[in-house]
Amino acid sequence: MSNIKQYFTKRNILFVVIFTVLGFIALQIPITQLEGSKAKFMVYDAFAPVAGAFIGSLPGVIAVFLMQFINFLFHGAMIEDVGTIIRFLPMLFAVLYFTRKGKLNLIIPMLAIIAFVVHPIGRTVWYFALFWTIPIVAYFFRDRFLLARALGATFSAHAVGGALWIWFFALPAPVWISLIPIVALERTLFAIGICVSFVLVNNLLSFLEKKHILNLGFMIEHKYLFGALRHEPKI
Repeated sequence: MSNIKQYFTKRNILFVVIFTVLGFIALQIPITQLEGSKAKFMVYDAFAPVAGAFIGSLPGVIAVFLMQFINFLFHGAMIEDVGTIIRFLPMLFAVLYFTRKGKLNLIIPMLAIIAFVVHPIGRTVWYFALFWTIPIVAYFFRDRFLLARALGATFSAHAVGGALWIWFFALPAPVWISLIPIVALERTLFAIGICVSFVLVNNLLSFLEKKHILNLGFMIEHKYLFGALRHEPKI
């Protein structure tokens, strides 16, 4: 019980609200539409996975869920079909991957690969699931390279979404094949966007603490600070 309570301090609740509002705003800002796809690269895709890195995994997951839920309500959408529910889930796993290194980072993509290839259609396009080996490989490099951490996060989200989608909607094999170059492009852009978003937010929060505007114990990562802000962490 005490472990649960530590996630629901006034500070965490406040910043769940702040990150939820920022994420909702980000959901309204498309950057570009990917060629050959209806998918739009949103500021949200770069911002949402990093939330947990600053406020913790559970508050981060809650914030991202609320971002999406409020967005659905704002646009008059109702959670009345499986597709809508499925779209809620993937980004939550991206938050978990980006926030902390744990065995779940390996288990989720492994389960997604198994779920995909045991499906009759997935079995014929098994190589599509090779995308989901990326978060498995990235797991061993996530603490050394920010891009590996970001790739692992965005492909974990893709793995969850893809595995669920094939079982609930059974898209034909040619559709999955046609998605391969689109997925490669969009997830690369998402990963780069996550890196940029994380570095900017990390430096902004450090600047606000340095100027005594905020002093709320954010989890700043000093190795990603710009020169003027880099300093030894307080012990």
